Amino acid sequence: MADNLEQIVETLSELKVTDLAKLKKLLEEKWDVTAAAPAAVMAAAPAAGGDAPAAAESTDFQVTLAESPADKKIAVIKVVREVTGLGLKEAKDIVEGAPQVLKESAPKAEAEEIKKKIEAAGAKAALKGL
Repeated sequence: MADNLEQIVETLSELKVTDLAKLKKLLEEKWDVTAAAPAAVMAAAPAAGGDAPAAAESTDFQVTLAESPADKKIAVIKVVREVTGLGLKEAKDIVEGAPQVLKESAPKAEAEEIKKKIEAAGAKAALKGL
């Protein structure tokens, strides 16, 4: 059983971001669930404890390409390719399908650098603390 789980993890690790998004959607439909619900529950849990500091700053951030103007598409695709390591088609799909997650988890400095690059190319990016 453990070998099967290891093999699944390896297979998933090799998938591209766009394929992972498709897989997420398929699993949500198959199991009639929403993948975003556990994150909301986890975010609400520390607040309910009362002992945790209210102003605790996140150390990891999710970077999302919020929107990309059509006249800046090529420049934004180049930055998306640089940031994600994806191929041209996958990067183009992300830019055209905005809003899309570029990086699931990145340290604050890296996330801010990605956001600066995206905005310098003419698009809008959003950071969400994890």
